[in-house]
Amino acid sequence: MLFSEATIRLTAFLAIFAAMAIYELWSPRLEREEMKGAWKSKRWFTNLSIVVLSSIALRIVFPAAAVGTAIFAAGKGWGLFPALGVPPLIAGLLSFVILDFAVWLEHVASHKIPILWRIHRMHHADNGFDVTTALRFHPLEIILSMFWKAGIVIALGAPAVAVLVFEIVLNGTAMFNHSNIDLPRPVDRWLRRLIVTPDMHRVHHSSTPRETDSNYGFNFPFWDRLFRTYNAQPKLGHEGMEIGLKEFRGPVSAGLLWALRLPFTRL
Repeated sequence: MLFSEATIRLTAFLAIFAAMAIYELWSPRLEREEMKGAWKSKRWFTNLSIVVLSSIALRIVFPAAAVGTAIFAAGKGWGLFPALGVPPLIAGLLSFVILDFAVWLEHVASHKIPILWRIHRMHHADNGFDVTTALRFHPLEIILSMFWKAGIVIALGAPAVAVLVFEIVLNGTAMFNHSNIDLPRPVDRWLRRLIVTPDMHRVHHSSTPRETDSNYGFNFPFWDRLFRTYNAQPKLGHEGMEIGLKEFRGPVSAGLLWALRLPFTRL
């Protein structure tokens, strides 16, 4: 199943990435210097290189990943759901929701715990905001995130199929809500009741701290509403909002080696 899992995930990734990239060209939400020309090319090279490096690092450190962990745990009979005899369908649905909350909680922690923020800030240092921003996570963050998810999977005894679906959906929604696509406003207002939209998540990439500390969700918007971290719109509007971090401005933030060194760089 591990081979088929990798094939399914890669196919879904490429299809969603291509769809969002084409949509961005057809109908961009914002047209800024950071998302055009040479600056855009440098950003895309860096962000795409980072996802390749992160994928390689993850396969070296944690080759089984979340789905492999679920298969292993099932073989051992580990986890809360097997112990309670929860039916597979119910266990799968609950696993999806709990994993989504776990990722939301991890995201909050990455902003609140200084050592985690040093790693996560590379993602926010991107001065642009498009589908490649969804791929801009430091290899260390990807590895730590996988250990966190694997722990949840083992504790729950989450079904492998549910974990696979969750991973595909998480990757897909991350690319969707980081995309520079111009959704009709009524569509955005309706969609954000169910999933995190690009306009909703873009607020989280504001350089204004109060706005950065909001809208942590990737899949469901419910957690931010429940824990009062939801912010409907940036104060200056999406056109006037500065994207990124105030301390890291200019094309230097699009450099690959600069980005990889950032967790080890003091301000």
